[in-house]
Amino acid sequence: MHDRFFDSTRGKIVGALRQRRSASAFDLADQFGLSPNAIRQQLVILERDGLIAGRSVRRGKTKPTVEYSLTTEAERYFPQRYDKMLNAVLREIRTAGGDDAVKAVFDKIGKRTADRLGPVTSEEPAETRLAQVVSALKASGVEAELRRTEHGTLMLHEHTCPYASVVAEHPEACSAIHTILDRVAPGKAQQVESLATGGTECRFEIEA
Repeated sequence: MHDRFFDSTRGKIVGALRQRRSASAFDLADQFGLSPNAIRQQLVILERDGLIAGRSVRRGKTKPTVEYSLTTEAERYFPQRYDKMLNAVLREIRTAGGDDAVKAVFDKIGKRTADRLGPVTSEEPAETRLAQVVSALKASGVEAELRRTEHGTLMLHEHTCPYASVVAEHPEACSAIHTILDRVAPGKAQQVESLATGGTECRFEIEA
């Protein structure tokens, strides 16, 4: 998903700001051969999404100009070295204990998350419980949201995955979210799209 992002103009701006540390709309326009207005339109969206922040600076004797730099939120879009470490650790676990041992790791992660949400009661609406799941996912850095379709079905959307860089080699990583949903909405969640299989998001249909 992030690879496709960096093919877009916004993604290229984010990449440029990481290299340059900071730049103005005019700097970026010159770099990409676009008009400053076209760059500003992309900067507005990036700032709205929390990926960049602008500050007024004075360059010599000229009027102050706005320079933009990346926020910590933007770092999630770049490969992190801890992903390689996680892959290495999971390989060792698989070698020592097999596939079941790797799955057990992510099952436990899912169970701990579900336990933090508190016990499930029959009186509590499924939508309320799932909203708590979304909050927990967001707290862990996942871009997630819950929507209700016109037919009353609840849709859980995960636009990013914290295990995106390891799931190709270790598909058991997907069991964490399945474990959570089995605890908060037993027997009601069905995955209809997956980042692991080339989808644009992980999407779950949940019976209300």
